[in-house]
Amino acid sequence: MTLEKINSRGIVILGCGKMGSAMLEGWLGRGLAPSAAWVVDPNPSDWVKGLQANGLHLNEGMPELPAVVLIAVKPQMMGAALPQIAGFAGKDVLVLTVAAGTTIATYEQVFGAKTRIVRSMPNTPAAVGRGITAIIGNSASGEEDLALAEELLSAVGQVVRLQDEHQMDAVTAVSGSGPAYVFHLIEALAAAGEAEGLPSDLSMKLARATVTGAGELAHQAPEAASQLRINVTSPGGTTAAALTVLMDPETGFPALLRRAVKAAADRGRELGK
Repeated sequence: MTLEKINSRGIVILGCGKMGSAMLEGWLGRGLAPSAAWVVDPNPSDWVKGLQANGLHLNEGMPELPAVVLIAVKPQMMGAALPQIAGFAGKDVLVLTVAAGTTIATYEQVFGAKTRIVRSMPNTPAAVGRGITAIIGNSASGEEDLALAEELLSAVGQVVRLQDEHQMDAVTAVSGSGPAYVFHLIEALAAAGEAEGLPSDLSMKLARATVTGAGELAHQAPEAASQLRINVTSPGGTTAAALTVLMDPETGFPALLRRAVKAAADRGRELGK
């Protein structure tokens, strides 16, 4: 029903960089007609340009009354981008945003409080269909709107609903920024291997495969992460020796990640003001 509605009325995608493209690709794979998509992007990728041959509308105006408007521009571009879709204010259109740091109140200043708005925070693993997105709607949006947003966003991974918009800063700090923490873990683990005498290419290969493999095990296994950790740790063994350092309450991962996540959440609150 969702794609039938969108194929009939259309969807506007404001900004089609990595995240917008990942979502568009997922929708096309599920049956979205290219001719039902209007993309507005000053620097479209060659992939997006290539979809014009299949009917996609690129920088050529707007449909009369689309079912959904997706806002996927960078926060610093928001001021210039939003006026392009301000004409849909108060109309029967769902405004779905994946832009970081922009509050629902900001969108309501442009579209009005009666416009149905769903704010979401995806993360970059959406590019491979393994993202997780948190959503929250404004007072004008209802269950049908949240269900529509959830169905659309599920094309790139899992979707969770928040109880309050204030939770979005913590979500951004954990899952939105979180992939960068994991990538840095790979870098640091590889560097530590080098320090113990491994060639750099071998150490990076080991670190990368270990982190991605452990992530997949955590994804598939029914046990909690704490139990998976215990399963790998023999008493008095090498893993236990390493965890004594990593789990130190003052200098280990727990304290370090609390500080890191707090810094990210605080910055998100600053950007949202």
